[in-house]
Amino acid sequence: MVSARVSLNPYSNKVLGILKLQLDLKDKSEALNKFIEIYGDEIVERDANDEYVKKIIKVAEEHFKKYKNKKMSFEELDKLCGV
Repeated sequence: MVSARVSLNPYSNKVLGILKLQLDLKDKSEALNKFIEIYGDEIVERDANDEYVKKIIKVAEEHFKKYKNKKMSFEELDKLCGV
């Protein structure tokens, strides 16, 4: 956990106060963390967890076993995408 001292303008303070009350949170620190949890993905992508990475690797390995290094023309790709 990282500690930070922040200066809030009155509007930001009001938003955090309302969020704290709506979600029955302990303090404005929890409200700020919840706000960032809700809207942070729009700005910064989360790190992939180990389970997700393993799943992607498995899918890629299965794809290469099935299709090897088959290449697709731009026409085939356009047809597949409905363009």
